Amino acid sequence: MIKVILIVVSIIVITALFFVFTTNIASVSQALPDDRLKKGKFLNSEIEYKISAGKIYKMMVAYFKDKRKEAVPSKVIPVEPVSQEQLVQLEGDLLYRLGHSTIFMRLEGEYLLIDPVFSDRASPVQWAGPKRFHPSPIAIDKLPPIRAVMISHDHYDHLDISAIKQLNEKVEHFIVPLNVGKRIIDWGVSKSKIVELDWSQEINIGAIRLTATPAQHFSGRSMLDSDKTLWASWVIQTDKTRLFFSGDSGYFSGFKEIGERYGPFDIAMVETGAYNELWSDIHMMPAESLQAHIDLNAQWMMPIHNGTFDLALHDWYTPFDEISALADQAKVKLLTPQFGEAVTLDNIHQTQKWWKALRPQ
Repeated sequence: MIKVILIVVSIIVITALFFVFTTNIASVSQALPDDRLKKGKFLNSEIEYKISAGKIYKMMVAYFKDKRKEAVPSKVIPVEPVSQEQLVQLEGDLLYRLGHSTIFMRLEGEYLLIDPVFSDRASPVQWAGPKRFHPSPIAIDKLPPIRAVMISHDHYDHLDISAIKQLNEKVEHFIVPLNVGKRIIDWGVSKSKIVELDWSQEINIGAIRLTATPAQHFSGRSMLDSDKTLWASWVIQTDKTRLFFSGDSGYFSGFKEIGERYGPFDIAMVETGAYNELWSDIHMMPAESLQAHIDLNAQWMMPIHNGTFDLALHDWYTPFDEISALADQAKVKLLTPQFGEAVTLDNIHQTQKWWKALRPQ
């Protein structure tokens, strides 16, 4: 009976993870560099992949054999609350990590929000699937008017239907990769608010330039719509600040090209979490995340895509440990702010290794 229960639970977990990370079951082959679409589906610049039953089987076996020490935190993750008063009182350009890949920032007096996920679970349903480790430092109803929301791709841990619906009234623009606009129109967002960009296309929002840049990933919110929408990384520029946001991506030559074309960057926010050799072509291992940062020619590296959801087979703190050790060896300056901790872009300071105190001894 216990085995039957375990099988049922595993099917639910694997199904939820499939919707979040359809990339995990990809079978990779070479694609022509100039391919953009194939039979109505978007392609990466360096790889093409198809869903593989063999990958699904391997992933299920890996989850059955899971022997992690701490998949989810046993202690409370520290969160610094962010208030509207604080946003007004602090001067200059600011950046806050709210969770997973959700970034809130103030640049040139304008507020931007990237990949807003505020729901309790990164899942197509809120009764199953990966559950948050910590609350958001600020609730949606406490956010100030937002000039632009940017989306990297349509997976559930980056595009949250509930958050989009709640944000709609206080957001002026939604800047998204190709075809993602169709999704949020269905959720009630006016077409007039949406700007869809292909790779290398850009838009100016006041004094801020936003450019959609390549990533090596995947898209889809079910098994029936894979790759119907584009995925992207983002370059965010003002006269005094240059930032890079990776979204989700495997390691590829595009990072070097982005660094040469748009760098140097003050901060590169680079995916460093939810990784595994089973899906390493489209999610980076820590050493690849570090190399991507180096390729991008950034002064500071901020590892994202970690610390909020259990989406892989490593302990929750492992991405922080591994990238911290690698950065120390390479003498790379690492930013690991607590969730809600203000990063002042005019004067960036070293942050604490806050997760160390929460690890099991």
